[in-house]
Amino acid sequence: MLTHSGKWTIDNLNQIIHKASIIKDIGKQIDFLSKQFLDTEYRESTLIGDINTPEIFIINLEWMDCLTFIEYIEAMRLSGSYSNFIENLKMVRYCQGKVSFENRRHFFTDWAAFTPKTVDDVTAIIGGPKTVKVRKKLNLKSNGTYIIPGIGYKEREISYIPVSEVDELVLQRLKTGDYAGIYNPPLPVAMLRSNGSPAPLEKGDLPPFSKGGMGGLWGKGGFEQRFSGKDGLDVSHVGIIIKNKDAVYLRHASSRRAIRKVIDENFNGYITGKKGMIILRPLQFRHWTSDS
Repeated sequence: MLTHSGKWTIDNLNQIIHKASIIKDIGKQIDFLSKQFLDTEYRESTLIGDINTPEIFIINLEWMDCLTFIEYIEAMRLSGSYSNFIENLKMVRYCQGKVSFENRRHFFTDWAAFTPKTVDDVTAIIGGPKTVKVRKKLNLKSNGTYIIPGIGYKEREISYIPVSEVDELVLQRLKTGDYAGIYNPPLPVAMLRSNGSPAPLEKGDLPPFSKGGMGGLWGKGGFEQRFSGKDGLDVSHVGIIIKNKDAVYLRHASSRRAIRKVIDENFNGYITGKKGMIILRPLQFRHWTSDS
């Protein structure tokens, strides 16, 4: 295990995890925990492991990308202590808690697709008849190669709510603590090269694969900017829904050059110009694992 605690001590973490564990409302619990990490530095490629590199179990609270941010919060909300958190993070990040690159939940919808499952996909409940269903081959690019080498592809039905259909009723159905993914649409034909491979969004925009699989793909300049429209992905960015009075915010690790930290951002403003959203809702658990 490799740990970067940053400003945090184990005593500090034990205190906030314990305090959160006695909060009965899941939304308030996630709000409390995630608020502790506001202004934490954004950095890509914080995980180690790929087809050629053995997986190392990493806890990095000094800097994080948008996916590892919500992994840490989800694992903490399931815990009563820092030692719980370590074990629960394995369960959140890896299928069946088995640490390996192949077992890592590389895609957002993997959270609801594989066991152990701590969230439900409530996209269709929130969107109602406005929900759109599509079948995607996750990890498979339009030219037949893999986005993340070494893990193959999986065919999955994806439900998303088009941004154009997000109205007051949809916003009312969202809850604080929901995990929101920005739906990644198939690449338009106009954005394909003649050989069928994706064309760069900007010159030099497609990065080499860095260590960390999906975590490593949230690369320089922002995963949501660099890979929007790429076939084989379910989402391009993730964050946490925070509702405050009449406003809805997205709490997320932003990769934008002027920000590059965990922030609260107006949700309507953020999703403007995006294709759609996927919503995963945390299930009720009390101390998923316990101290031995």
